[in-house]
Amino acid sequence: MLNIKSIIVRFLRATHVAPDVPARPRCRLPLPGSSKKVFFATFGGAMALVRWAAALQRRWEAIDPAERAGFFAGVRAYMPSMPPVLAWGLVTGVAMSKSVLTIPQAIGMTIFVYAGSSQLAVLPLLAAGLPIWTALLTAFIVNVRFIIFSAGLMQHFGHLPFMRRVVLGVFNGDLPFVLFTQQYPSAAPQAGKEGYYWGMVLLSFVGWQVSSILGIVAASLFPDAWGLALAGTLALIPVMVSTIRSRATLMAVAVAAVLALVAFKLPYRLSLVIAVTGAMAAGLAADEVAARLQWQRRRAAHVAIDEDDA
Repeated sequence: MLNIKSIIVRFLRATHVAPDVPARPRCRLPLPGSSKKVFFATFGGAMALVRWAAALQRRWEAIDPAERAGFFAGVRAYMPSMPPVLAWGLVTGVAMSKSVLTIPQAIGMTIFVYAGSSQLAVLPLLAAGLPIWTALLTAFIVNVRFIIFSAGLMQHFGHLPFMRRVVLGVFNGDLPFVLFTQQYPSAAPQAGKEGYYWGMVLLSFVGWQVSSILGIVAASLFPDAWGLALAGTLALIPVMVSTIRSRATLMAVAVAAVLALVAFKLPYRLSLVIAVTGAMAAGLAADEVAARLQWQRRRAAHVAIDEDDA
């Protein structure tokens, strides 16, 4: 028997229309689609930076305390040399920006090449449209002096693994090498020696990149009439004079100056290579002569003492 009541209830439920009730608004950030992407990208970058900083702090704390102290000592020792480094970085950046290089190309060169003299040397070759091998050969010739510098560092860091020594050589520079060898003239192992080196070269690298990129981006603000190249050269003179602490160093500087002037008109910046090689030879010869004179004086003193005893 059909249940009339249940049939009527089902019919009413099927045909019933609920009144329009406004939906409860959800709590959402009032951000458009592009703003959401920027927000989440910024948040993700900040979190990645925090994780990277935490990992860097753990790595720093794992370093030997003597090396950390040496690092800060190297930073302090190199601080007086920063004005000429910043000046030359700015000069090099302006020169690259005003050449045939685009801004991204100039920034890439200053980051990956990191050698102001060779960067300036290859700019005229690139502007003249010469083959790329000429630019590479010129850069190699100008940077030959770093082979001598690396040989000088080998006695200090020869015990380190090969790749570690390669990284040390990549960050090496003229002023850090001179100041490091003055601080550590002996090859004997000393605590904090590598940290001292890293303190100088990293400070030099950061200062060079900041000033060079500033010169690249803001080259239009520095007209040629300002004479920035001369200012950079003048800024290097006090640093060079401060490194002259012996007669051998004075001899090396004098020979380098004379050879640079004599060979100034040679192509491919060969004058720089000749001056550096001559300076190294003159310095070694002066050290040898000084050592012989000192030995002769000691021998004469011992002979005089023996004669007095007799």
